[in-house]
Amino acid sequence: MKRILLTNDDGIHSQGIMALYNRIKRLGDVTVVAPDAERSAQGHAITLSVPLRVYETDREGKFFGYAISGTPADCVKIAMMSIMKDSKPDLIISGVNRGPNLGVNVLYSGTVSGATEGAILGVPSFAVSLNSFKWEKFDAAVDFSCKLAKMMLEKRLPVNTLLNVNVPALPKSAIKGVKITRQGMSTFYKESYDRREDPNKRVYYWLCSHKADVSGDGMVDAVAVRDGYISITPLHYDMTDYKDLEILSDAGKGIFK
Repeated sequence: MKRILLTNDDGIHSQGIMALYNRIKRLGDVTVVAPDAERSAQGHAITLSVPLRVYETDREGKFFGYAISGTPADCVKIAMMSIMKDSKPDLIISGVNRGPNLGVNVLYSGTVSGATEGAILGVPSFAVSLNSFKWEKFDAAVDFSCKLAKMMLEKRLPVNTLLNVNVPALPKSAIKGVKITRQGMSTFYKESYDRREDPNKRVYYWLCSHKADVSGDGMVDAVAVRDGYISITPLHYDMTDYKDLEILSDAGKGIFK
């Protein structure tokens, strides 16, 4: 039987991971290892200076999975190296996340980092996000995740590659199809800091954001999702800018002598 590891950054008690678990368990033996609370926008952080706590967690009156007092990357690492060390997963899925992970915002995403850690450890992985913080229907995202999971369990991706999936917040019947996309190079949000004062007149700042306009052709992740398509972007954690290697090598020859 195939083994599947589920994680996320919305926390083990989120609606998205429960919806995915209830369907994906038809494909194999599913283990849930997820943060004990929301850990959104923590990127690929891992916990070094404090111990990680692991709690067996029930949902709907029965054992559901392991809650971790750390980040999504922590969850995948501890699952692979401890919880599942004798039965390594064949597939890792991070999600379903509430809210999109598009453009340069994938660098901040805990959801994407859960899948990235899986790829680093050599396991086929994908992250799946719903393009809304308010849409309550996860069925389209869950259905597509099951289809993608089945394909990935049967056919391996190139080593160390992960897939970043974003699903429009639409009924299944309204989704136009699937596009293989590239990561957009702009931020998906416009941000600002709101300067405030607490009751003791001490100043603090609150990060505020709203969706930015997206531009580009239909092969850009955010454009595809805006236009009603499921976006699949293959990602790799090797961030080397290969086109500039030779330029920088030539430029650097006169520096070190």
